[in-house]
Amino acid sequence: MSASSIPDNLTTQTKDSQSAIKPSDAVNMLKSGNQRFLDGKVHNRDLHQQVKDTATGQFPHAAIVSCIDSRIPTEVIFDQGIGDIFNARVAGNFVNEDILGSLEFACKLAGSKVIVIMGHTSCGAVKGACDHAELGNLTQMLDKIMPAVDATETKEGEERSSKNLDFVNEVAEKNVEFTIDNVKKMSPVLNEMYEAGEIDIVGAMYDVKSGKVTFTEDGELA
Repeated sequence: MSASSIPDNLTTQTKDSQSAIKPSDAVNMLKSGNQRFLDGKVHNRDLHQQVKDTATGQFPHAAIVSCIDSRIPTEVIFDQGIGDIFNARVAGNFVNEDILGSLEFACKLAGSKVIVIMGHTSCGAVKGACDHAELGNLTQMLDKIMPAVDATETKEGEERSSKNLDFVNEVAEKNVEFTIDNVKKMSPVLNEMYEAGEIDIVGAMYDVKSGKVTFTEDGELA
């Protein structure tokens, strides 16, 4: 599918339009949508009609794992309509059995072409992990982010807490990388689809100051 023939998402995805989308197309559709959001040129969709169109079925082209943070309304920042993307949101955008099962449904059964693991700057969950915060069930949840905290290097004497925002954002990026690896390691279903080229699994970071989403290229944030 050429760039000019990538669906613009003004109409609701159908089984035929979804099947024609390649994983790379799905990523480009999200990139284009974020650029429209940044430019203030989002599509004027008939959302009420899309509600009717999706009442009997859904054919999203992407599945996105993002943080619960209220500043990141996924459909809005990617300028997507009803029925375009699956959303899995949890503080710290990590994966567990429940989220992996949801992603397996999204891709294997419902036909989505890309999984995006998206972190963001100034992430409260990452700050909590950096500060070793403890509070009820939050303690166990933040433990899932600690491997990224431990793996993020700092210079001698540099603050390794939420007081150092550069450190926080580097941990958030590392957490995206680790989560992508966990998707592949923990889900044979998704890894098989990825290896076969049926889906892509990519990372991204959202800048809460600008609204820009930066995607990973070759495993590193570009």
